[in-house]
Amino acid sequence: MGVINKSSNPENPDSDKKGEFSKYPTPTIVRQSRSTQVTISVNKIVSQITQKQEITIIGAGLSGLTLAYLLAKDGIRTRLLEASQRVGGRILTRLGALETPLELGATWFSDQHITLISLIDELGLSKHIQYVDGVSFYQGSGSEPVQRVTFPQGQDPSYRIVGGTQMLITALSKAIDVDTLHLNAKVVEISEVSDDKGQVLIKMRDGTEYLSGTVIICLPPQLIAAQELVDPGLVGDELSQLLPRVQTWMGGSIKFVIEYAEDFWRKEGYSGMLFTQSGIISEMHDHTNERGDRHGFTGFLNPGAVAYSQEQRRGMVIQLLSQLLGDQASNVITYLDRVWVDDLVFDAGSDQLPPHHNNGHPLLQRAYLDGKLFFSSTETSPRHAGYMEGAIIAATNTYHRIPPNLSIS
Repeated sequence: MGVINKSSNPENPDSDKKGEFSKYPTPTIVRQSRSTQVTISVNKIVSQITQKQEITIIGAGLSGLTLAYLLAKDGIRTRLLEASQRVGGRILTRLGALETPLELGATWFSDQHITLISLIDELGLSKHIQYVDGVSFYQGSGSEPVQRVTFPQGQDPSYRIVGGTQMLITALSKAIDVDTLHLNAKVVEISEVSDDKGQVLIKMRDGTEYLSGTVIICLPPQLIAAQELVDPGLVGDELSQLLPRVQTWMGGSIKFVIEYAEDFWRKEGYSGMLFTQSGIISEMHDHTNERGDRHGFTGFLNPGAVAYSQEQRRGMVIQLLSQLLGDQASNVITYLDRVWVDDLVFDAGSDQLPPHHNNGHPLLQRAYLDGKLFFSSTETSPRHAGYMEGAIIAATNTYHRIPPNLSIS
């Protein structure tokens, strides 16, 4: 299978807020293990596997976890550094008060996303079709009336992962050695050591320093640029100028979820879909689970909604839904939203660029520092960049490009 067979590369790269309820099951790996770390002074460098070539992955989102998983299947140990207190990156599932899996991050995929579907199958997970039956709402400008339209189930349906997208993160995490993951581990600088081993030096926010033979950065390029993680002298001016001009998928978006005790809209013949070019909600979809016993909506708010507090946004969303769907829409069980602007995904000072701008650029698919430094976020993928499929393609491509003479620990 393309995801795991290193002898068969499907893609030649050289020729895609924490909510108030956080009860979603946490992977057993999600804790910081110090069993393989050494207490050191700020000026002392440590290497967890001395005299052996070691791989360090920066960022435990879907791409970073997939890469660690693929290498673990080969018996290759990695050091996985994650700046936040959780894994998953732009995948973020929270359980509502009624335990509805509510998606605040990546959610949908299609039959075109064959690499993702292969990984889902390999990990023993399942998918279900996104519900679209019934009448939907569409509004152009604010002066136009809301229209009721019907979108037939297409030839290329959208899917969601049964149990929530976080199930994918949980499954990958469980397949990785717990000692390889370090949470709350923020990298502040990457440089090259001038010695006969030619290793890469990784400096952490807490003063710790690591040496590594190979480093893969699985962070959005704009974030790498904003935080000045890599000196231009290491990768050249051309790449350094490109990094801040690579659009970050989800960067600046506001994803919202809302939970109800019943799917009253379906009973009235509505699909749960809403598309508007004005008002608080820009896009919304039915979020009922595969069994039909947990109910809600998920979607995106107008970017201008960032000017309001979460409580104000909640009130505005409920008001609009009540106008469209009736008084039952006011019987909200859980409301959450996530503004995707922070020091983990998208810096507030970064430019909002057109979708997929410079995604998959050839410079992002090269190896740097004589094959010791790689970039591997979803934005680097030559196909389906920005999506979950792109994250897995990026990880798989990097896996095939890492030198094969690695020591197995």
